[in-house]
Amino acid sequence: MKKYFILVVIYSVTQLYPQSAGNTGLSFLKFGFGARNTAMGDVGNSASNDLTALHYNPARLSITQNNEVIFTHNAWIQDVSSEMFGIKTFLFDLPFALGFNVTNISDIEVRQIPGEPISKFDANYFYGSLSTAYKFDDMFSAGATVKYLYEGLLNDESTGFGIDLGLFYQSPIKGLSLSAAVRNLGSMNELRNEATKLPSELRAGPAYNLNLDDYKIELVLAGEYQKYFDADDHLNFGIEILYDKLIAVRGGYQTNYEGRDMAAGFGLMWGNLKFDYSYIPFSLGIGSANLFSLGFKF
Repeated sequence: MKKYFILVVIYSVTQLYPQSAGNTGLSFLKFGFGARNTAMGDVGNSASNDLTALHYNPARLSITQNNEVIFTHNAWIQDVSSEMFGIKTFLFDLPFALGFNVTNISDIEVRQIPGEPISKFDANYFYGSLSTAYKFDDMFSAGATVKYLYEGLLNDESTGFGIDLGLFYQSPIKGLSLSAAVRNLGSMNELRNEATKLPSELRAGPAYNLNLDDYKIELVLAGEYQKYFDADDHLNFGIEILYDKLIAVRGGYQTNYEGRDMAAGFGLMWGNLKFDYSYIPFSLGIGSANLFSLGFKF
């Protein structure tokens, strides 16, 4: 049985995130939060301008002064689905955000020999997070997130905790900001014989916002350096063109992934209500990812 368990672990991890590298698990923590960010090459650390900052860089929660809710459905590759929910409010003049993620890999097949599977099972993952930020002045903010983590695979379960730390700096140059975050620091209990290692990472990069008032256009350019501590590094780039605060088109590019590089999407706004969509094509015949987000500010 031990041999079969190892086989299904390898299978489920590669299914969940085929282009990941290194010796970490819990790859669902690498999924982007919010269709806007993923359409822009997953540059949420540098460019998130709403509640989705709770996933990328909690310091950016201090940028906006609205209460918010958001829901994201992620139809990932190979029958992987992920649902994300967040809510933000203010207590003692500080932003506090709750985030939840439920990820499921369905119908993982167990085989001893080629042919029909012996059985099938689902792999389940979850995190719940609490984030806050403190704004020192009009230019500098810091934030932190604490996460409760769960993974269930076959008949085994494990729990643990993670921490994210973030910084945000609004430079004296109009429209230019700098952001940096360290994510997924922490540990898990043992899953059968060994604890799963979190995909800890560093992200840092700039974003530039340009308003072309004569044309009712807002332009966002963003980039960031992303380094997984036990894996490869990546460069992420994104662009957003927003017209009249009604419709946005977006594109992104990521380097050093075996299965993907481009992303695209759009957004629609009606007052405080926002709908976003992103499309991420994969090579190697493993399909594509589609993300839908619905957010509301009040």
